[in-house]
Amino acid sequence: MCQLMDTTTTAAPLQNDCETESSSLWSWWPSWRPTSMSLLKTTESKILACIRNDIWARFVTLPNQDRIWTLTVTNKAAPNPAAQASKTPLVMVHGFGGGVGLWIRNLDGLSHSRTVHAFDLLGFGRSSRPHFPSDASKAEEQFINSIEQWRQSVGVENMILLGHSLGGYLAASYAIQYPSRVSHLILVDPWGFPARDQNGTEVVKRPTLPPWVKVIASVVSFFNPLAVIRAAGPWGPGLVNRFRPDFKSKFEDLFEDDTITQYIYHCNAQNPSGEVGFRAMSETLGWAKKPMLHRIHLLPPSMPLTMLYGAQSWMDSSSGDRVAEIRGQAYTRVQLINHATHHVYADAPDEFKKAVEKICKSVD
Repeated sequence: MCQLMDTTTTAAPLQNDCETESSSLWSWWPSWRPTSMSLLKTTESKILACIRNDIWARFVTLPNQDRIWTLTVTNKAAPNPAAQASKTPLVMVHGFGGGVGLWIRNLDGLSHSRTVHAFDLLGFGRSSRPHFPSDASKAEEQFINSIEQWRQSVGVENMILLGHSLGGYLAASYAIQYPSRVSHLILVDPWGFPARDQNGTEVVKRPTLPPWVKVIASVVSFFNPLAVIRAAGPWGPGLVNRFRPDFKSKFEDLFEDDTITQYIYHCNAQNPSGEVGFRAMSETLGWAKKPMLHRIHLLPPSMPLTMLYGAQSWMDSSSGDRVAEIRGQAYTRVQLINHATHHVYADAPDEFKKAVEKICKSVD
């Protein structure tokens, strides 16, 4: 079990480190919901206490004053720190409703020989929660601009870019727009690839969706996807435990209590922002309005791409096979990770580490 310790250093005082709502319509919710940014910070600190390597946790301020919560992890026992620093860093982008804390099984291992950066996407976790437009293209562009501004602010010239789920979709979009910055693109169970034809049928078949995905998908058309968690008030944490008991079991050897599900709750019970952007980019049953399969050919042939899927995931790996067909002779590898569902990094952390380390070593 992890012992709580002070592992974070904040670059600037936390502004607005409390519940905020952009609409007065919901101004009464904070007093009813058992959450705040301070509680999210406390819960995350308990998770980050598990990290044994050196960690620098801080807010990275963008030119427009939005702030991106960022972790930089390095191996404090590295025999040659200079050699580690010279290697291309790995940048990890979480999925919908997640945050940097969910990488807890991976950060130490993947930072053994190179620097690892992980950040909360704009509108998620502890990052700023600005307004997102309702237009799919504009919402996507706001995410991508924040990633590029983050890269400039941190001073990363080139990176091995890894994205999970929604993070995979955004990582692919970023790599298309800024290919010179990505040495290798790793997409882990990426969302938003399959397309539908004009009759509304699936071009790429998907496996049967789990109940919790159907619940979220059914409300996307009418509300923000996680509105039910906020509307549940004091019953919200229990709702997370009920719908996602698997999260607790994925991390039960690290935490005996509800630390992980509490983290997920606090990440998503705050002012909806990133999920507003996600809703703008998605349509009925979670399909992307701008499917990545329609754009993946825009990746330069020189950019190597690896797609990792959980062998038991509800996300269909046939999208990866289709990507390989589209890219032709360009390096594209699709790999299934055994005994893993959608959250590959948590279900099979050792196999995930081996796969990602192999990719990283191929870069430098």
